[in-house]
Amino acid sequence: MSWKKRLKQEAWELGKIFLFALVAAFFIRENVMAAGEVPTGSMEETVMTGSRILINRLVYTVEEPQRGDIVAFYWPDNPKEIFIKRVMGLPGETIQGIGGYVYINGVKLEKDYTPQKLQRDFGPFTVPEGSYFMLGDNRNNSKDSRYWLNPYVEKEDILGRVKIVFYPEFKIVE
Repeated sequence: MSWKKRLKQEAWELGKIFLFALVAAFFIRENVMAAGEVPTGSMEETVMTGSRILINRLVYTVEEPQRGDIVAFYWPDNPKEIFIKRVMGLPGETIQGIGGYVYINGVKLEKDYTPQKLQRDFGPFTVPEGSYFMLGDNRNNSKDSRYWLNPYVEKEDILGRVKIVFYPEFKIVE
């Protein structure tokens, strides 16, 4: 076999490997995991501004979002923007803030994922079926469901759950 033919065959084999890797990477990015950067301080102290995160895109194909999950989603007021917040109100629940605390169906939440007390009361909001109410962990400096024109995030607009921060430090978030 001539060196030209062998070189051509090697280039073809390398091209196939590169193409397969490119298709696999695209599939994983679109369907399994995505990376993102947190642009604002609405989730501080849990996830800091500028942190790089991994978003699990598959998790909600097998389970429902739960209170406390940190999720990436398309913002209901402008679906071109992606937000990261914590799920606090589940479908069918009534959520409100009174006297610095979050209440679900009239019962004070024991675990609201932040040491901050609310500076302002809000609600009540009754979450429609198939939708969720989102709050930032930096409650007093977060533009979240309390302030949006469309306060509820539909399940199909949730991109996935955030569990891993990989930059500037590696950590698992709760």
